[in-house]
Amino acid sequence: MKAFRCRVCDKPLHFENSRCVSCGSRLGFSRSERAIVPVDEKGRYVDADGLEWFLCRNLTLSGCTWLTESDGGECFSCGLTRNRPHDDDAIGLANYPAAERAKRHLVVELDGLGFPIVGKDTDPDNGLAFDLLSSVEENVVIGHANGLITIDLAESRAAHREEVREKLGEPYRTMLGHFRHEIGHYYEWQLVRGELRTRYRELFGDESVDYQGEIDRHYAEGPPAGWESSYISSYATMHPFEDFAETWAHYLHICDSIETASEYGLTTVGTITSFTSFRDVVVGIWMPLSVALNMINRSMGHEDLYPFVIPTAVLDKLEFVASLARRD
Repeated sequence: MKAFRCRVCDKPLHFENSRCVSCGSRLGFSRSERAIVPVDEKGRYVDADGLEWFLCRNLTLSGCTWLTESDGGECFSCGLTRNRPHDDDAIGLANYPAAERAKRHLVVELDGLGFPIVGKDTDPDNGLAFDLLSSVEENVVIGHANGLITIDLAESRAAHREEVREKLGEPYRTMLGHFRHEIGHYYEWQLVRGELRTRYRELFGDESVDYQGEIDRHYAEGPPAGWESSYISSYATMHPFEDFAETWAHYLHICDSIETASEYGLTTVGTITSFTSFRDVVVGIWMPLSVALNMINRSMGHEDLYPFVIPTAVLDKLEFVASLARRD
């Protein structure tokens, strides 16, 4: 994430700021400029070309600070949401802003890496949409199907995530992590075609094997012995689809964390996309940086920030995922 600064007083800002805490200026996020910009008291911003932009209508509902072209309209990120909690679902609405915040973070990162984002309103067959659903009165299964990503809003609650994390024996579980994993399924569906499928199968396996059967096997038997030498997580051993999605999520984890570290002066790497080999990024930058970050967390009495080990086989998989951005 970038280190934003107020254009009025030049003091530091955070991505979700709706007002500058130093000078009080109202703020909005311009996706086209990838910048936080000042808006007037009516929520209006005029860009360098004289075009008018307006704050998203969901500022109060979900804390969205993004700009849109129409007064009273929805921004691009909010427009990707197909379903949200009903207005009378107090618990669902309380959990809703955290999911939208994670989605906005995801969109900014994908923009920076150069991955196309097309909504189903534009392309019903291949576009992207989100159902952000409350599990207060119904069972919600997190997943992806034909461009529709479903998220359980209960995952916004730290206590719920921790309970599920412990039950499943996971080292890491966050709302942003869910979005990154599920969007991996979407981009595999969209980008891994033709000649890429051969290399995909060499790295991840034959995706045509029965998905439900592999899920049943995984939860009945657990991961295979020695899985740590070939996979980023035990969940990745379940099926090639899940191995790709887990690898994709870690690709985004690594890219975003390194960019943030660079923005705040913790490393001087330039941009991830300027490297010809993602393996070099992981080995030369991410591994030592993640060790340092883990030690800082331990110094504060917390668990490791990045509780994963990246074996050689996973480096090959990460390189494949990174190559999709370069191809596109």
